Amino acid sequence: MAAGEEEVSACLRGCEGNGVHNEETKLTETNEDFLGLLNGLTDFMSYYFIRLRSLRFFVVNSVLFVLFLFVLFVIGGSAQTPLQSRPTRIISLIPAVTEMLFAVGAGPQVVAVSSFDRYPPEVAKLQRVGALLDPDVERILSLRPDLVVVYASQSDLRSQLERAKIPSYVYSHAGLRDITTTLQQVGERTGHGQEAGELTRRIQERIDSVRKRVAGHGRPRTLIVFDRESLALRGIYASGGVGFVHDMIDAAGGDNVFSDVKQPAVQATTELILARRPDVVLELRGDPLPPANRAKEIAVWQSLTSLPAVRNNRVYFIDQQMTVVPGPRVGEAIELIAKTLHPEAFK
Repeated sequence: MAAGEEEVSACLRGCEGNGVHNEETKLTETNEDFLGLLNGLTDFMSYYFIRLRSLRFFVVNSVLFVLFLFVLFVIGGSAQTPLQSRPTRIISLIPAVTEMLFAVGAGPQVVAVSSFDRYPPEVAKLQRVGALLDPDVERILSLRPDLVVVYASQSDLRSQLERAKIPSYVYSHAGLRDITTTLQQVGERTGHGQEAGELTRRIQERIDSVRKRVAGHGRPRTLIVFDRESLALRGIYASGGVGFVHDMIDAAGGDNVFSDVKQPAVQATTELILARRPDVVLELRGDPLPPANRAKEIAVWQSLTSLPAVRNNRVYFIDQQMTVVPGPRVGEAIELIAKTLHPEAFK
């Protein structure tokens, strides 16, 4: 081969070789660029779908949460709004609930009370609207109340209030535990739920303290009389084995002689009382008596000389309203009864 041909051939081989190498390099670089772009696109799409899912999750849950609040407010809240609104013109026909209202701080919201309300002293300035058997419906309506506290048995009054679209709180006599339950309900109904909760806790602590003090002491069989004819052992009504009076005696460390009679009251004859042989006779009254009158009432029991309570001079007369009103002073009342039954436990 001529030198020129060899030069051309060498040039061609070199150029051919360089040409192939350059194309492979360009192809490799192109592939790397493409793969880099593809990876970047993949990363971006992954990030996008993750964000999309997160956004969708957030939006969906936000919508569900809003719907939940709407249902809670419209369906649940609207039904309870009249009960949960804070009344400003309350009428109470129940002395126990009147005490609760003032005890939780709702006293300024009370405009009228029953004929028998005497505590706290602030009720003396309020209007009177009758009581359980004789509610003055005309006066009640004229006072434009936004909440009336009534007995469960006052069905006619409740119907008239319902027709007048006046909210009511229906009260029923019950046991010791129900006092704090009612207290809490009254507090929440009048906008004083926190105060009621704190008061309930203090009452329970006081009752628990009394129970601890009398624990381990003998439990005297106790006759609890809350009504009878003056200066006579006739028309005697005693506590049965149901109700807050029975529960108070139990908490104070006594055993009710009529605990087996499952009703709030027992009409007891002297023969029945003699048969039950109480160790203690405890008379509870809401109206205070002068000391001389109290001594005369106690002396009436001396006619039953065979009664253990009479023989051992354990006939007591407590004339404080808190012992017959199931209100916020119940802890204090239980302590007073416990000191009467177990004076040795409080020395």
